[in-house]
Amino acid sequence: MTTEVSLSPEIEAKIDEAVAARFAEMMQTRVGAQAETKLTSKRRGRRLAIVASKGTLDMAYPPLILASTATAMGWEVAVFFTFYGLDIINKKKTHHLQVPPLANPAMPVPVPNIIGAIPGMTAMATSMMKGWMSKANMPELDELIAVCRDGGARLIACSTTMGVMRVDAKDILDGLEIGGAAAFLDFAADADVSLFI
Repeated sequence: MTTEVSLSPEIEAKIDEAVAARFAEMMQTRVGAQAETKLTSKRRGRRLAIVASKGTLDMAYPPLILASTATAMGWEVAVFFTFYGLDIINKKKTHHLQVPPLANPAMPVPVPNIIGAIPGMTAMATSMMKGWMSKANMPELDELIAVCRDGGARLIACSTTMGVMRVDAKDILDGLEIGGAAAFLDFAADADVSLFI
C-alpha cells in the first residue's frame, strides 16, 4: 500500500532551491577539477628548443651542453641543426670541427686578424681549445651527443638545409631525426625556453 505525501509549496520550493544549489556546487567543483586537470596535463615538464646554426668547435659545445643539462634536469629537449650546424652531427665532419681565430674577438688570447689569417693558425686555435676542454674534463662532442640522446633529447637535422648543402641522410649520425622546420616549430611553439645559437 502506497501513501502519497504532499508537501506544502513553500517546503517544495525550499527543497528545489537546496537541490539546485547543491547541483550548481557539484558542477562548479567538477568544472574546476576539469580545468585543473587540463592545466596539469597541459603543464608538462619544462621544454627547451635550440637552433644550432654554427659549425665550428667553439659553437658546437653550447647547444650540446645546454641540451644535455636540460635532459639531466628532466626537461623535454629538441635541438634543430641547420645550415653549418649540420656539421656538428655530420659523420664526415663532427670530428674535424675547428676554431677560427680570424675575426673571432672572443678568443681568450687576442689574435690580430693579420695573425689569424696566417696558415696554421686555425689548427693552433683548435688545438688550444681542445686542450682547455680536456683540462676542464669536458666530454668530447660525440659523448655529449650520446648523453643528449640517452636523456631523450630530439636531435633533428634540417631536411631543407641537407638539400641545400648536399648532405646525404647516411652522413647524419645514427639514431638522429631528419625533419623540416615545421616539425621543429611545432615542438618549439610550446617551449619554455627557445635559443638560437
